[in-house]
Amino acid sequence: MDVEIAKLAQLSPFELKDELIKLAGSVENRLMLNAGRGNPNFLATIPRHGFWQLGLFAMREAERSFAYLPEGVGGLPRLVGIEDRFEIFARENAEEKGVNFLAGAVSYVRDHLGMDASTFLYDMCEAVLGCNYPVPDRMLRSAEPIVAHYLRQEMVGAYPFIGEFDIFATEGGTAAMTYIFNTMRENRLLLPGDSIAIGMPIFTPYIEIPDLNDYRLKKVLIEADPAQGWQYPASEIDKLRDPAVKAFFLVNPSNPPSARISTKTLEQIATIVKDRPDLILLTDDVYGTFADEFVSLFAVAPHNTILVYSYSKYFGATGWRLGTIATHSDNVLDRAIAALPEDVKRELDERYSSITTTPRDLKFIDRLVADSRTVALNHTAGLSTPQQVQMVLFSLFALMDIPNAYKAAMKRLIRGREHALYREIGVTPDANPDDVGYYTLLDLGDLSAKAFGKPFAEWLLRTVEPRSLLFELAKDSGVVLLPGTGFGGLTPAGRVSLANLNETDYAKIGKAARALIERYYLKFNSNKNT
Repeated sequence: MDVEIAKLAQLSPFELKDELIKLAGSVENRLMLNAGRGNPNFLATIPRHGFWQLGLFAMREAERSFAYLPEGVGGLPRLVGIEDRFEIFARENAEEKGVNFLAGAVSYVRDHLGMDASTFLYDMCEAVLGCNYPVPDRMLRSAEPIVAHYLRQEMVGAYPFIGEFDIFATEGGTAAMTYIFNTMRENRLLLPGDSIAIGMPIFTPYIEIPDLNDYRLKKVLIEADPAQGWQYPASEIDKLRDPAVKAFFLVNPSNPPSARISTKTLEQIATIVKDRPDLILLTDDVYGTFADEFVSLFAVAPHNTILVYSYSKYFGATGWRLGTIATHSDNVLDRAIAALPEDVKRELDERYSSITTTPRDLKFIDRLVADSRTVALNHTAGLSTPQQVQMVLFSLFALMDIPNAYKAAMKRLIRGREHALYREIGVTPDANPDDVGYYTLLDLGDLSAKAFGKPFAEWLLRTVEPRSLLFELAKDSGVVLLPGTGFGGLTPAGRVSLANLNETDYAKIGKAARALIERYYLKFNSNKNT
């Protein structure tokens, strides 16, 4: 087993998960409890009902054209009178789920956001029908301002924020990561051998991508301290003062500890940026919407920060593939491109010359769009228009939810699961006001010490390879967790997603973890007595 574990230890935790699943499913008629992946088992229903009702209205609009043809041929929606026709549709179908939300969304767009309701309806009908290419290709004209309002609400909140920002709608956070790494390379913002700082622990691909032959970047690890509630010590953040560090990538709240960065640390980073205006920051804030009054790094250092946000977790929409990249209209990336050597600028002029006569005026975010389709296919770039509709409806749902009822429900679900897990383990997790709870780390040493004392914990860590415990848990109990060390954690731990199982399942996981610890405690006692 030890030799096999050593081989498997080379795998990404997400690939290791598949091996653990095989082991957990090896016992016939036993329920497997897979808490290894962060795909939630909850989802937002109201904006989805709104999506389908919008689709029905759009179909009615399409069928107004070519009605004389019996072969099922429709036409494009028409702008003139569309708001009046929608009001008739809403009255006729007021009892149908999603219609009142959709009517409220039209009113909100008109009365609160100051947008033209007819244009909004026309754009959304055309988009939900998927009958045209995405134009503009970066994001639809009615989609970008609404998503911008949502990001301001959830990522900036009451924090002062001057200026505007641009958004690129992407195929989830995965595509956002891929595009950013690629365009930074293509535009010589990151070169092989350059150093980038990575906030640890972190979503594993951020650790793995820099090592690829495509990039060959040096990594400077910024380590969070579990003893400080998974915050970054000031001495770690000060590593960013080194001018050799070109960029700092982090996930906030972190994955897997699910701890949001403290205000003190955000302010420290903002101070460093004043001294180092060339430093590029990337913050992946997918879990930020699970926190109250969350403030993103994008809010405190907007001119230096690339914001990545995905709708996947909060709205239960991993299959929709909805992500965004946002950059301030005045940003370090555009300034860095403008400061490139003349010979490099000429190379980039040639790269983008097929899509613009003034390539040097092309913003970094628009280069992302072009590069996402290998430049030559820029004319067919852009996120699928029905996907953008659902993104808009998710955003409006959150903007219109004044009492934050949906957010409160999400927090109740997750906290209830966390309490059930630790209750059955028989320990109390350390209080952490910055913990948003989407994941939790079952730290082997910490749990063992709390359950049976420090001498036992020290013995266990000396005598057992931590990953072997994950295999034992899978084999004996059908429980699948991911290794915390696979995300850059420094202590042996298992990552538990609190999003994808029911509360009773987490109680069972807690019992299984407790039983595993107790078995080793018996061995510990027998060794003491021999």
